Amino acid sequence: MAVPSSEQSQLSQPLSPPKMIATNLTTVFNTLITGLHILHYNGVLDAYGHISVRNPNNGSNFFMSRNLAPALVANSSDLVEYFVEDAAPVDPNAPSGFIERYIHSELYKRFPSINSVVHSHSPQVVPYSFSGVPLRPCIHMAGFLGETVPNFDISQHYQAGDNQDLLIRSQRLGAAFAAEFSSNHTLPNATQTGADYAVVLMQNHGFTTVASSIELAVMQAVYTQVNAGIQTTALTIQNANPNRSQQGLAFLTTQQTVESWTTMQGTSDRPWGLWTHEVQSSNLYQNLLDPNQTESASPVL
Repeated sequence: MAVPSSEQSQLSQPLSPPKMIATNLTTVFNTLITGLHILHYNGVLDAYGHISVRNPNNGSNFFMSRNLAPALVANSSDLVEYFVEDAAPVDPNAPSGFIERYIHSELYKRFPSINSVVHSHSPQVVPYSFSGVPLRPCIHMAGFLGETVPNFDISQHYQAGDNQDLLIRSQRLGAAFAAEFSSNHTLPNATQTGADYAVVLMQNHGFTTVASSIELAVMQAVYTQVNAGIQTTALTIQNANPNRSQQGLAFLTTQQTVESWTTMQGTSDRPWGLWTHEVQSSNLYQNLLDPNQTESASPVL
C-alpha cells in the first residue's frame, strides 16, 4: 500500500534525539554540602579534606567547595566549578580553592564513571599508610576495600624542583595517583566506577575513595575509617595476649568482599538518612540549600 505523501514527509525526517532532563544543581549542591557535614560529624574530615562531585549536566566539569573548612560550607556561593581537564576554575574570578583539587580532576579524567571523590586525613587510617601493616577488610560494611588496599608513595614520583610537602599539587602527580586505582587485572569488587580499587592509601598522608555517587563515596569514607579502627583494635588485642597462637587475623575473603558490598551499597539510604538527621540536628552545621532551612538560599552557581 502506498504511503501518503504527508506520512512520507514525516518518515523522511531524521529522528530528534531524546531531550535530556537537566539535573537540578540546587539538589546536587544540597547533597554535596550535607556530605561535607556528615564527613566532619563522623571525624573523617576536620579542618582539612574535601569531597567533590562531577557536574551531572556536564561531565567535563566538577564541583567542590572553596578553600574552607568542611563544617563551615553552607551555600552554593561556597562551591566552585572546575574543569576536569586541568582543574582550573570555570570562573577565573572564583574564590581560591584547594591545592589538591588535582586529586579529583585526574580521577574524573581517568575514570568517566566516577561521580564523587573524597579525600581524608583520618587519624585512624593514616597509620596504615606508613606502618607496613596493610589495611584489609575486617567487616562486611567495608567489603569495598577489596582484599587489600594499595598505598601510594608520592616520593617515587617527585622530580627536581618539586615541593615535597606530600600534597598532590599538579596534574602530573594527580595522574600518577589516579593510576594507583588501576592494576594489570580487574579485581572482582563492586566499585561501579571502572576503577579496580575503591580506596587508595597515601603514604604519611591519608586516603582517597571514589564512587558513583556522593552518598556511596561518603559511606565508603566513613566505613574505611571504621574498618581501620576495628583492625587496630584487633591487632592490639592479638598482640597483647600472651597466650595467642600464631594464627593471624581472619579477614574477609574475596567472595565475601564482593558479595557483602553488593548487599551493603543497596542499603546506603539507611546510614545516609541517619547521618543527615544528625547534622541537621546540630547547631554547628548550616546548609542554606536544605529545604528544611528557614532562610532563603542564594542563587545557584
